[in-house]
Amino acid sequence: MDAEPPPAGGIRLAWLLLAALLVGGLAGLIGSLFRLALGRADDLRGALVAWSRGHPAWGWLLPVAGAALGVALARWLVRRFAADASGSGVPQVKGVVQGGPFHGSFVLPVKFVGGLSALGAGLALGREGPIVQMGSAVAQWVGRRLRMPAAELRVLSAAGAGAGLAAAFGAPLAGAVFVLEELAHRLRVRAALASFAAAGVAIAVMYQLLGATPELALPPLPTPGPWHFAFDLGFGLGVGALGVAYNRLILAGLDVGGRLRRVRPELRAAAIGALVGLLAWFAPDLVGGGEQLLQRLLAGREGMGFLLIVLGVRFVLGPLSYAAETPGGLFAPLLLLGGVMGQLYGGLVHAIAPAAAPSAVDFAVVGMAAFFAATVRAPITGTALVVEMTGTANLFVPMLVAIAGALLVPSLLGDEPIYDALRQRQPGRGP
Repeated sequence: MDAEPPPAGGIRLAWLLLAALLVGGLAGLIGSLFRLALGRADDLRGALVAWSRGHPAWGWLLPVAGAALGVALARWLVRRFAADASGSGVPQVKGVVQGGPFHGSFVLPVKFVGGLSALGAGLALGREGPIVQMGSAVAQWVGRRLRMPAAELRVLSAAGAGAGLAAAFGAPLAGAVFVLEELAHRLRVRAALASFAAAGVAIAVMYQLLGATPELALPPLPTPGPWHFAFDLGFGLGVGALGVAYNRLILAGLDVGGRLRRVRPELRAAAIGALVGLLAWFAPDLVGGGEQLLQRLLAGREGMGFLLIVLGVRFVLGPLSYAAETPGGLFAPLLLLGGVMGQLYGGLVHAIAPAAAPSAVDFAVVGMAAFFAATVRAPITGTALVVEMTGTANLFVPMLVAIAGALLVPSLLGDEPIYDALRQRQPGRGP
């Protein structure tokens, strides 16, 4: 990455810093409120499903109808008020940072309400997508009020997105690195200054509202031995192949939706919501963003049969949910799938070489970072994100080995990073 010379205008740089601090505080506040509201929505969905299962003859209609209405409402809000609020929001933010059009004035409220409606209905999408784009949107609002020039407004928009990611997962370093690695694709003084400042303030606000504990509670894991790294490379290669398949499923789901343009978008979204609601009635743990399920899996008490079911269902459910074109992110579902892959691989290796194999929990943590890298192609962000969420810095080196394999396979197959591929599909995407 190239570095720009220090800017001549020290006052402008200080002004950017102050703006980034303000943006970080607002992004942390909005992100925390979104997380609190989404937690309530998840609780309500769980209570509805639990009550409806007491009436097996007709009770299944309630979660089906509720999810269909929630997803349809989210899709209607996007179509009616803010087309840019569709999907994760990361491709849209990349477009802004790289010179494309800025967000419309309705993106923030549509992302909040639509994201709450779609994710609360049970779609297998992540909370981080809406929070990232809301952080970017609030940055643009602040920048316009401060009459910042377009170039600085783009920098501030990226910093707001990074602050949103920090607040979504309690991961300030990942939020700041995300700006430099995934959005800006280069190291610049202004971008680094703004992103670190905004992420730091966002996480401080989030800690006050949600607490400062790691997102995923794990017991201390042993320091990896020499055999760990031999197993990690092969694991990374397999994860890389699955990452290619997952990316292509996401794009295929959007292609199918594109061929059904004669059907109203809200009806297509409602159909997807109905399927998710039906699944929630039979298996409520398999729907939603997956954070609670991932916490259970990292406890290491699930059998191989259940893990295979989770992998099969969520591998399809994530792309299907994204095809609804409602607000919702990809990060959280990716982390869940990577954790499941690691648990399965760890169980297999332990059955073959029980004396030399690391624990399945070790592989689950490594798998989270590796699958993120295989799909997004942002290995530094993925590593920082997993380390901060789990507090497992001693698995840093195994993550790097697995990530190397996970990056090799998509590169050999010519698979495009998922956000770049999604960005190519946006109309009027700019430079």
